[in-house]
Amino acid sequence: MPRIAKLWLILVVLAASLAAAFGGLVTGRGEASPTERQAIEKPGPVVLAFGGDIHFEGVLAAKLAADPERVLAPIEPVLDDADLAIVNLETAVTGGGAPVAKQFAFAAPPSAFAALRGGGVDVASMANNHGMDYGESGLRDSLAAAKRSRFPVIGIGLDGRQAYRPFRRTINGQRIAVIGATQVLDDELIAAWTAGPNKPGLASAKDVPRLLQEVRAARRTADTVVVFLHWGVELDKCPTADQRKLATQLVGAGADVVVGGHAHRLQGAGRMGRALIAYGLGNFAWYSTSELSTQTGVLFVTVTGRKVNGYRWAPARIVGGVPRPLSGAERRSELVSWRSLRSCTGLEP
Repeated sequence: MPRIAKLWLILVVLAASLAAAFGGLVTGRGEASPTERQAIEKPGPVVLAFGGDIHFEGVLAAKLAADPERVLAPIEPVLDDADLAIVNLETAVTGGGAPVAKQFAFAAPPSAFAALRGGGVDVASMANNHGMDYGESGLRDSLAAAKRSRFPVIGIGLDGRQAYRPFRRTINGQRIAVIGATQVLDDELIAAWTAGPNKPGLASAKDVPRLLQEVRAARRTADTVVVFLHWGVELDKCPTADQRKLATQLVGAGADVVVGGHAHRLQGAGRMGRALIAYGLGNFAWYSTSELSTQTGVLFVTVTGRKVNGYRWAPARIVGGVPRPLSGAERRSELVSWRSLRSCTGLEP
């Protein structure tokens, strides 16, 4: 066979082999392993979405009982614009036990996780001042319900290691880690509710050295580190000195995005150096107690590794306990109002 012909035959065979290999990845004839998929996946930007506080009390309880997967239907198209959507689930998920002696104690059935998934939510933090409203038995029920539903929760666990453990997912070739923790715990409940060695509980942001340690550990193995916090003072427009100090410490430890809530109203957001801080996401799915408490929305943050490419606010209004996206003049007005909240945060646009 002439030399040129031999070379041509080799190229044809090689091309056929490559086509079969990559064709198998596409058609399913040769399923790629997660490692192989990550190797061929081109790294790119990741869009994160954050919503505020959710419970299923009052009018929401009836909606949950009637059709769990449709409770958050009005906001689902908004959350679906993100690669990963995260909220704060401010309730125990349990059907039994007795509530802790406190003014407000929240409980929801396991269908709460179906409601979150149906609404486009991917992860929920349960590190807040209602995560253990039904004590240790309620915590165990919450974890069991989340496991049965295969729904990821953070900030809560059967011991400290599990409670502080980040949610991890690789998206567009980027390794994302999300840690949940609470700075808000009733004084008499701090010891009982804080997770520790062989002790069920919540990830506490009051233990700042432990939280910073977990952020540094996540930083070593993640491209983007997110911290989702429960912090601040109810109804305060501006972040407290403690919030601002903790945000600075978290960024110094390696956090790229720090978001949170608890004030039951919106607070400002902006940049702290290369990081993005959002002090208060307000209520999300909640019974209404005032006009202020119905102002809500979805914060979108686009990241590529440690770079925050950009962020935007999608305003909404809570109607009948459920967030509904705004449009037109009302949307423009709410955007102006939201941007004005940055003035007392010390953050940059």
